Amino acid sequence: MAGVTGSGGSGMRIGELSAKTGVSVRALRYYEEQDLLVPERSASGQRHYPGPAVDRVGLIQMLYAAGLSSRTILDLLPCVDAKENTPHSRALLRSERDRIDAQIDRLVEARNRLDAVIAASEGASSGCTPVDAH
Repeated sequence: MAGVTGSGGSGMRIGELSAKTGVSVRALRYYEEQDLLVPERSASGQRHYPGPAVDRVGLIQMLYAAGLSSRTILDLLPCVDAKENTPHSRALLRSERDRIDAQIDRLVEARNRLDAVIAASEGASSGCTPVDAH
């Protein structure tokens, strides 16, 4: 995805990519600093992002939202680009999936405790009702 384009440039400028993805220019520059997003450069040095950059930014956002680090995302992107997984990348993906599953379990438990507080407090005159810590 990297390269130098002709003087006319092709693709989107960073502001247009920001508008299309809903991601701030600052965040896009951060992705570039982390080597997650590599723009083409015009002869004058201006960034130009090809059309697939919109999908790339969406993928990066999803992986960040899932809790993956920049380093982990950087390790996985070549597998996405090549459309093939190595044993290392499959192990990394499984590890991240297991981490997310554990996080989901913790969130479900937190929701269950909140439901218990809500149920215990319904009809109670005070604002709070004691709930077991476990």
